Amino acid sequence: MLYLNAQAAPPAAATPSAPAAPQAVAPAAAQPAPATATAVPAASAPEAGGDNAKSLKSTVPVPRDLSPWSMFLAADVIVKAVMIGLAFASLVTWTIFIAKIIELSVARGKLRRSLKTIGESRSLAEARFALGSKTGVLSAFLAVAMREARLSAGISSDSGIKERAASSFAEISRAEARRIRFGMGLLATIGATSPFVGLFGTVWGIMNSFIGISKAQTTNLAVVAPGIAEALLATAIGLVAAIPAVIIYNHFARVTKTYLEQVSRASGAAARLLSRDLDRSHAGAHVRAAE
Repeated sequence: MLYLNAQAAPPAAATPSAPAAPQAVAPAAAQPAPATATAVPAASAPEAGGDNAKSLKSTVPVPRDLSPWSMFLAADVIVKAVMIGLAFASLVTWTIFIAKIIELSVARGKLRRSLKTIGESRSLAEARFALGSKTGVLSAFLAVAMREARLSAGISSDSGIKERAASSFAEISRAEARRIRFGMGLLATIGATSPFVGLFGTVWGIMNSFIGISKAQTTNLAVVAPGIAEALLATAIGLVAAIPAVIIYNHFARVTKTYLEQVSRASGAAARLLSRDLDRSHAGAHVRAAE
């Protein structure tokens, strides 16, 4: 019996070691659990990042079309009125430029040919006949000189006739200067005021942009940049209208001065013909008196 109990004892001693095996296996089996727990946030992190990216993209404002025509259409009504006025002023400038170029070219060429035509004339009547039916400032000078000589017939004072003729010549010259300078005052006005009109439109547009910033409660440049660009467009159009107007005005001032010098030459030519006629008439009177 003792022997049998001794044989049964080892199995009884081995039984305490049986629970140790599960304890060693349990930590090994428990290690994957944290891995699975951390795997869930790792899988959900990209999804959360994708949602945030979508929300950020949705809040970013879409850039507006900033072409000049689009900015004009989107501008405030006051800024639009300024732009339209400046565009009209620019159109007036180029219209005056084309008209005055044609007018001055025709007038200068006509007067130059007329002066060449009467260059060899010996009297007012001969010069008038040489010009024929041509009209112009030289024809007006000759007509006035002939009329004054006719009205002063029987007056022996040549100085009085010449003085009255010179007064009439001065009136014709002033009238011709006013005619040829017509429109140049408008060019000067456009050149002097267009930058300030464009600046007014810019100030008004920027003021509206700052009001929009205060209402939107944001300082994002993408929100305020279109309004500022629309305002600056008014200044650009003002400069586009002013710079050509100033250049064209200065050009016509020089050309007009040259033309008025030709008018003065025509006045002198008519005065010389009148003086010859007076001297010739007095010489004939002396010859008849001597006979």
